[in-house]
Amino acid sequence: MQINVNTDRTIDKHQGLDEHVQSVVESSIGRFADQVHRVEVHLSDENSQKGADGGSRCMMEAHVAGYAPVVVNEHADTLHQSVNSAGNKLKRALDSALGRLADKGKREPVPLGDADGDLAPEQDKNLTSGM
Repeated sequence: MQINVNTDRTIDKHQGLDEHVQSVVESSIGRFADQVHRVEVHLSDENSQKGADGGSRCMMEAHVAGYAPVVVNEHADTLHQSVNSAGNKLKRALDSALGRLADKGKREPVPLGDADGDLAPEQDKNLTSGM
């Protein structure tokens, strides 16, 4: 699984930040490593010009083979908090999305009737009773 960390001009990107993001992503979604081929992490500080806290933003986008990307956003007081929370959100989102795919494969298709399109008597729901 490839992890790309992107920052805007308000974040000072350094090796420690990259390592923290990679460890959070790997610990959060490591069990999905065979299905997720790339994770894009975008970090920004939306209130950097104001000097206020609470503007640290982390967006994580997981690219799953054969499925639309799963994206989560998180705002927090510090960058580390937003990365940790986004990692937890991404884990829940992937668990839900990939769980639906797994359930879809386990279900039996609904029979549509015979070749003429008629429903078998046990499939008839009396939707047009009285006619």
